[in-house]
Amino acid sequence: MSNTSDFYLIQADKCASDAAESTLSQVRDRNLRAEQAWRTMAERLIQTEATRARQVAAAAARIEANAAAD
Repeated sequence: MSNTSDFYLIQADKCASDAAESTLSQVRDRNLRAEQAWRTMAERLIQTEATRARQVAAAAARIEANAAAD
């Protein structure tokens, strides 16, 4: 399965649900830590994708500007 932000967020939601259903504090704490880790990975991937998109757009704009200048 590919690592997409949607996958990470689904896993985070599952961990949050498991934590809410847990009666054992250690299990609840473990699931809450896992939820936070999944959300952090999703946020980083979203930021990476946004940065990559900006870089691609900037490169395309430079190419277009160079072509117009010639």
